[in-house]
Amino acid sequence: MSSAIDPDDFVKPFISETLGSKSLYFSISAIQSSMNLMQPDALVLEYSRTMMGFLLFNPAPARIAMIGLGGGSLAKFCYRHLPKARMDVVEINPHVIALRDTFLIPKDDRRFKVIHGDGAQFVRKPPHLYDVLLLDGFDLRGLPASLSSRRFFEECLGALQPGGILVANLHYKHPHFETCVARIRAVFKDGVQVVVEPDEDNATVFARKGAALSPPEAKGRSLRPAGMNEVAWSQLDSAFAHIVRSCR
Repeated sequence: MSSAIDPDDFVKPFISETLGSKSLYFSISAIQSSMNLMQPDALVLEYSRTMMGFLLFNPAPARIAMIGLGGGSLAKFCYRHLPKARMDVVEINPHVIALRDTFLIPKDDRRFKVIHGDGAQFVRKPPHLYDVLLLDGFDLRGLPASLSSRRFFEECLGALQPGGILVANLHYKHPHFETCVARIRAVFKDGVQVVVEPDEDNATVFARKGAALSPPEAKGRSLRPAGMNEVAWSQLDSAFAHIVRSCR
């Protein structure tokens, strides 16, 4: 998949480091990912915790795909805390993949793989049908047109198992935000929920294949996936409460 990708076509990200954190940027105005040096698998940015909200609707996904590696926050969290899930991560920018070790992203193994390729091409002929498809594929200019067209979302639908969930991170204040959400709704029908971050510019769109999304009746410990400890689960509390309120 990567043979036609020219490294010179992509912006090289840069890293900002403090005593306690390491962050990935494409431009100084927009942080892409952040890592707590003391807890490298923790989810630092609020939007990443919201994206994990798919666990409210499927606490035991077997197959997860992700478009956009970034600093690997979501990939690392899923790898560590969902030990029964297999995950494929697609990243088009070779300069991002080159920082894999810098952000302590796991090596490929039987349940985790980073694929150098185009996410739009990946969903056209996916190697598996997925329970969850995470879309976080921003570049310097935002979400590329190839990852926000109606055709792309139709192919995301085809890449999911029945009942599978697309989770898309979008810029809430982007001029094409409403158009992008409308395309998702046109494809996924009644199975769409938009969750806007209260103090940020991000919105997370959850879209379920063939079924409506409704807030879970269970609460707290009963929803915690097998293999996830209480410390990790507690990171998600406030984000999950916000998702449930948004669904209602």
